[in-house]
Amino acid sequence: MNILEHRALRGPNYYSRYQSIFMRLDIGELEERPSDTVPGIVERLTGLIPTLQEHRCSVGRPGGFLERLARGTWAGHVVEHVAIELQNLIGFSVGYGKTIDTYETGVYNVVYRYRDEACGLAAGVEAVDFVTRLFKGDEIDMPPIIARLKAVRDAHMLGPSTASIVDAAKRRDIPFTRLSEESSYLQLGHGHLQQRIQATVTCRTSLLGHGIADDKDWTKQILGDAGIPVPLGQICGSLDEALEAATSIGYPVVAKPLSGNHGRGVSTNLQDEQALRDAYATASRQHPSVIVEQYIKGEDHRLLVIDGKLVAAARRRPAHVVGDGESTLQELVDQANQDPRRGIGHENLLTRIHLDEQSLRLINQQNLTLQSVIAQDEIVYLKSTANLSSGGTATDVTDDVHPEVHYAAERIARLIGLDIIGIDLLAETLTRPLEEQAAAVVEVNAGPGFRMHLSPTHGQGRDVGQHVVDMLFPEGSDGRLPITAVTGTNGKTTTVRLLSHLLRQAGRKVGMACTGTIEIDNHVIMRGDYSGPQAAAIVLHEPTVEHAVLEVARGGIMRRGLGFDECDVGVLLNIASDHLGEHDLYTLDDLARCKTVVIDAVREGGTAVLNADDPYVLEGQQWARGNIIFFTLDPDSRAIRQHVRDHGVAFTVHHERIVMRQGRVEAEIIPVDDVPITFEGHARFNVANALAASAAAYALGLDVADIQMGLQTFHPTPGQNPGRTNLVAADGVQVLIDYGHNVPALEALDELVSSLPARRRISVASAPGNRRDEDLMALGAQLARMHDVVFVCETHPRGRAVGEAAGLLRDGAAAESACELEIVLDEHMAIERAFDEAREGDLLVLLIDDIDGAIERLKGRRFPSAVPGEALP
Repeated sequence: MNILEHRALRGPNYYSRYQSIFMRLDIGELEERPSDTVPGIVERLTGLIPTLQEHRCSVGRPGGFLERLARGTWAGHVVEHVAIELQNLIGFSVGYGKTIDTYETGVYNVVYRYRDEACGLAAGVEAVDFVTRLFKGDEIDMPPIIARLKAVRDAHMLGPSTASIVDAAKRRDIPFTRLSEESSYLQLGHGHLQQRIQATVTCRTSLLGHGIADDKDWTKQILGDAGIPVPLGQICGSLDEALEAATSIGYPVVAKPLSGNHGRGVSTNLQDEQALRDAYATASRQHPSVIVEQYIKGEDHRLLVIDGKLVAAARRRPAHVVGDGESTLQELVDQANQDPRRGIGHENLLTRIHLDEQSLRLINQQNLTLQSVIAQDEIVYLKSTANLSSGGTATDVTDDVHPEVHYAAERIARLIGLDIIGIDLLAETLTRPLEEQAAAVVEVNAGPGFRMHLSPTHGQGRDVGQHVVDMLFPEGSDGRLPITAVTGTNGKTTTVRLLSHLLRQAGRKVGMACTGTIEIDNHVIMRGDYSGPQAAAIVLHEPTVEHAVLEVARGGIMRRGLGFDECDVGVLLNIASDHLGEHDLYTLDDLARCKTVVIDAVREGGTAVLNADDPYVLEGQQWARGNIIFFTLDPDSRAIRQHVRDHGVAFTVHHERIVMRQGRVEAEIIPVDDVPITFEGHARFNVANALAASAAAYALGLDVADIQMGLQTFHPTPGQNPGRTNLVAADGVQVLIDYGHNVPALEALDELVSSLPARRRISVASAPGNRRDEDLMALGAQLARMHDVVFVCETHPRGRAVGEAAGLLRDGAAAESACELEIVLDEHMAIERAFDEAREGDLLVLLIDDIDGAIERLKGRRFPSAVPGEALP
């Protein structure tokens, strides 16, 4: 088998409303070997992956897939189920999948759900290898497969602290985006509502507070001055200073680096000079300055304060083992590390115990060796600090915190100035005030780990991630912007630009992405074709955006899915023949299903805006979610009348006025003649676009006055709507610039072109080479019907030989004998030929890419006067 394509669909897509992995798989010779021809395949497969028994498949009950396997199914279908179950086996709960025939024999589109993209892709690769071996009868060793996938999982997974925040965000339906695959840097929410975090440091975390917490001596000074008990200590730059400080303070002492975390380089309960010498060497490897301070006898506690409130407390104990009277110390450590809760680093709830220099020193201080047999119930401590990252354990004591200790913890957070702070307190107990016992705050932590609170070794786990989310997103906020997604075959860019203009005129800060640019609050920040999911991500990451208006093209949907999980308004303009034959979309029905992904992604309570004049759009309303607003050029259509009678909203044209209807109400918006992009109603396609934009604006809460103001101030100029019906006058020649590149677009444009008085109509046009032959020929014929002279250029061969696409356009135009056609492959040269050909009174129709260049060359251009009595071609 051979994987032809393999990628993640990161949002709603053609195959599923959820993120999925797409695999285009050539099963080769296995097309002739369905599963029922492989002896014992069911028994062998269930022996290797017993949990496949739970797969229902199309049968709809547990064991359904195995029934299909026994009856006979193809290898691609088996790959789908194995890829799903391999993800389940490494901890990701997924269940959805489908395998679809293509027009190529032996080639299948395999689609399956994923939770983690890297793991989903890796599971697909492993599944193909697994199923190949299964059908061949080769040996399959499952443990290495699972180990490889777990390695991928562990390399990409979020740590427990960050994951707890993300899980809490998901429960509140707050969207999140991982901004860096190499770290836990995430964005929660969209646009101006977003909040960013890295692990447990948030965008609200004070840089000053973080700096204080990172400097142990500074922390002690601030807390000590405020009456918080802290240990006596001194910063030392040399071993001699450290020895002198210890003599002054009095043994036992603690040595620790001035800056650090996870207990690295910290040694406690140092009883003599030699112990301090060893500890100083350890600490100075972490930081050149070492703190020597008094040793406070007491249990190690961590108090977690979030948003000024104490939310969790834990008693921590250093890594240790308990003797059984039979096992050596080394054996007890090995047994402890077999605990399934222990892993490497932060992968599990507990960390494996690693015996280092500090551990060996402590063991020696207890007059033991690794070969000593430890007496029954004797505790041997292996670390001097109680950090979970070094193998320590934690017991939840949140409910046992005395009110005075509770107040002190929240006061410390205010003094240091951190929104999330972990306070390390040595105390005999938290059940009594600090002044009644030996107690001291030894340090505070910015960005503290949550693991000990989420899943303590003993006691109740605390959902501390929820407190972070509640701090960042007050009750009632889900961090979501209003998103409007616009799709269709033609008119997308104009509708997106017009709707963005309506919103800006109403005072909204808009992020807009379309074919041409990405604009943030009317500032162009990127140029190019931005009608896909990457553009959506850029807009939604922008911190100032209040509304997102996004053009959604077929290619983006098929390649990566939508760039968002749901939208407030989905607009479906029309369905017409264009790009057929790509991405397995061969018919208008296929294309319609692709485009309806946008209205299928409308959130609960949102709105689908649909063109009631297009039969494919009307049929596609079965996929629409939320409310429906129709727009139509035919106010008397049956669908509209019934919809309005049922108190649905419709935007239409009545007596050449744009109106909104609902029930018995008809509200006038504006005369069509007052909407500049309609060219006094001659550009009917732009009347439809204006209706669509008005309907979307209404769904977003704009009132009639806002819509009216926006419609009458949006002009068909290169500044406001570049490349879309821009009409420019140049020395007696009219120049119409548009991006029409398929037959339906040109048919719509023809009405406007024929309404403009002109001596001759001269065009420069091209078409991308990735259209079908018949589409290119039909486009050539339409160009010829509309114009007297056509100069055909070629800007995007896209897989065809140079000149081939232009030749097909010429062949299509050949039947239209009244048209003169010339091929000039270079677009700039073709435009120059058209300029040379034009005379006063002609109309130039430029269906081109380089709009700015053409307009620049028009400036100051002088066109010859028409020769009196000259015959038209």
